[in-house]
Amino acid sequence: MEIKEFKFKGQTAFYRGKVRDVYSLEDGRMVMVASDRISAFDHILPRSIPYKGQVLNQIAAYFLSQTSDIVPNWFLASPDPNVTVGIACEPIRVEMVIRGYLSGHAARTYASGERTLCGVALPEGMRENDRFPEPIITPAVKADEGHDEDISREEILRKNLVSEQVYLQMEEYTRKLFQRGTEMAAAQGLILVDTKYEFGLYEGKVLLMDEIHTPDSSRYFYLDGYEDRQGKGEPQQQLSKEFVRQWLIEQGFQGLEGQTMPVMDDEMVALVSQRYIGLYERLTGQSFQAGEYLHLAKRIQQAVDRFLLMP
Repeated sequence: MEIKEFKFKGQTAFYRGKVRDVYSLEDGRMVMVASDRISAFDHILPRSIPYKGQVLNQIAAYFLSQTSDIVPNWFLASPDPNVTVGIACEPIRVEMVIRGYLSGHAARTYASGERTLCGVALPEGMRENDRFPEPIITPAVKADEGHDEDISREEILRKNLVSEQVYLQMEEYTRKLFQRGTEMAAAQGLILVDTKYEFGLYEGKVLLMDEIHTPDSSRYFYLDGYEDRQGKGEPQQQLSKEFVRQWLIEQGFQGLEGQTMPVMDDEMVALVSQRYIGLYERLTGQSFQAGEYLHLAKRIQQAVDRFLLMP
């Protein structure tokens, strides 16, 4: 179900991202609505996925609460399963991507013969899904449209995209968050393979923004059987959005010019929805409580209106 554009009390601006709609308020807060849109290869797919927005919003809220002792974050409240209200920060354009394993984009880069990613040297003799000796940080610059671009630490500082002091703070937070995420994943029988973090500035401080450790921003493997599968050269079992990307690749789409995006049938949409719900339950160890869906837009509007009227 596509979520409409809302009008909230005190609203000053509206921005529609790939999967989230962001409303700025005059009091310095922002309302982020997680839609059921799904994107891959930096393109929005034609059909939305029921409950995907709720899953992502609630996973993010869970991990933000579990990591607030490491880094201050933007979260203030979640008045609806699809909504987060938080502090409006000045976004930092640099995304902090951290990788513990040679997977996804890093694996595709490695397979092409490259041995450097974002200025970081990659060891020789690695196979796809092998663990790096130490997690590597491979930043990206957020693009207004299209693919985010890889960038090195040296380029970030040379172009003055962010001060060295702030960048070093982001690196420190990134490593600590990844370590916490790794420990929490292991407790659920999972491996946190790679993820990304977004930061912003508020009153001179670096705050963690947006979602963290969700299947849209992270890749997970099942811990049980990882070594055996890796030893046999078999694909790893994943908990991530990668299965959607693989489906698109099988349909001949990777977001390249001239390619036609396939449309999921009802069966595939239902499968993806169930996979997201399963991800929530596995990552948090909690049972998923589906919100009322038939009148989703009305539910969200009323919940946020009630919240904004609170003193």
